[in-house]
Amino acid sequence: MKRRALVSVSDKRGVAAFARKLSGMGFEIISTGGTAKALEESRVPVVGVSEITGAPEMLDGRVKTLHPKIHGGILADLENPDHVTQLVDHDIGPIDLVCINLYPFEETVAGDPPEKEAIEHIDVGGPAMLRAAAKNFKSVTVVPSPEFYKEVLSELENEGQVSEGSRRRLALAAFRRTAEYDAAISAWLGGPEEDPFTDQRTVRFKKVSSLRYGENPHQEAAYYAEEGREHLLSGVEKLQGKEVSFNNLHDLDAARTLLADLADLEAPAAAVIVKHANPCGAAVGDSVAEAYRKALASDPLSAFGGVVALGGGVDGALATEISDVFTEILLAPAFTPEAREILAAKPNTRVLVAGSMERPALSAKNVTGGVLLQRADNVEDPSGYKVVTEKRPTPGQMEDLLFAWRVARTVKSNAIVLVRDRATVGVGAGQMSRVDSSEIAVKKAGERVRGAVAASDAFFPFADGVEALAEAGVEAVIQPGGSVRDEEVVEAANGRGVAIVFTGRRHFNH
Repeated sequence: MKRRALVSVSDKRGVAAFARKLSGMGFEIISTGGTAKALEESRVPVVGVSEITGAPEMLDGRVKTLHPKIHGGILADLENPDHVTQLVDHDIGPIDLVCINLYPFEETVAGDPPEKEAIEHIDVGGPAMLRAAAKNFKSVTVVPSPEFYKEVLSELENEGQVSEGSRRRLALAAFRRTAEYDAAISAWLGGPEEDPFTDQRTVRFKKVSSLRYGENPHQEAAYYAEEGREHLLSGVEKLQGKEVSFNNLHDLDAARTLLADLADLEAPAAAVIVKHANPCGAAVGDSVAEAYRKALASDPLSAFGGVVALGGGVDGALATEISDVFTEILLAPAFTPEAREILAAKPNTRVLVAGSMERPALSAKNVTGGVLLQRADNVEDPSGYKVVTEKRPTPGQMEDLLFAWRVARTVKSNAIVLVRDRATVGVGAGQMSRVDSSEIAVKKAGERVRGAVAASDAFFPFADGVEALAEAGVEAVIQPGGSVRDEEVVEAANGRGVAIVFTGRRHFNH
């Protein structure tokens, strides 16, 4: 029997050459609408679907291939004698190859079209044929993308047929494509108001880049981003340096998140330095250079090999300062030509021009065999904060407390952040004991702890944490409150002349 190939594609790149090769190998080419026209214009012999079905394309093209003479030809198991008999009885010819790619729904909705236009780009016949051919891969070769044209033709030319192993792999690619397609449609229909915590949740990730390795050299890794959304590297342009690594990306995420939080303070400029996903320095100032100097002064030793994110452009003078400290990544919205020339002398520094970054509505943490999903932890409106001690913070201390509270949200728990003049002077992170975090922050601050304020990402379970901070010279503390020993903590603060502000919300960051 003559072999037949059904070709109906939205993406017409290379399809004429592909169909011409198939025709030259003896395949009868069956096609629809625009694809048939394109093949005819390229002088590829083609048979219209309507000639096969005996029915016209109808409903503005919504119904073309949904017919037994098409789906019977695709789904027949040619190793089953009953199927073969039914094909003969109903005058249905088997279809050996199905080349389909779908209406570009994802690209269409990315442009935020009217609902009617988006709906018309929901493909029905295409996914049905892809799934049918993929289900019947024992008898049918499915070609779900132009990327497979070359290998399919190669096997047909060299072996006379596509191997079962290849047909199985192509079927997998087809089912993955239809799954992605359905996920894109459901995401569009649900929209941003859809409850994210439904019983079933489908998220599509697309590979952005392969990575040299993961957290350690023996771990393979790649970076994937959720399709249809802005992601960490959206709008980012790399000016120099190696490709960003797994750990670079993790640190960059922490830096960009904190920088966005500090931008809300409406200060002239902000700077953040991150090491191992913790801020070792953060500050705001009257200029980007001042903010950077203040951030660096917080912990210059830890800043070595860190990620620097700046809220303003970099000129030659600032580039020279930054070049004095080895920096893995430097991210800023702009660089002057002089700055770029100076930084070029540091080829191991990855220099990135930042675009805007959409704050995610959800955050996820992987656990063995699953994922923990939660709404993103955003800093709350401070209007509900309460001073609970006899001493009240001065206006300047309150500014520092609000700054410290934003930084504490991005520090790994348990977190203690010491701040003076809206710049960190000491950070205690990731300790199992809040007292230990307090002691680390005090040690990092040194003499700068005198007159500083402190933020704690969660309540103090005992008075000892506040006592340790007060003895070091901290004058005001911001924390959630909510401990059964809040009265003891407040009493200890009153006895030492320390102001305490309760926020009513904690900010654990595990």
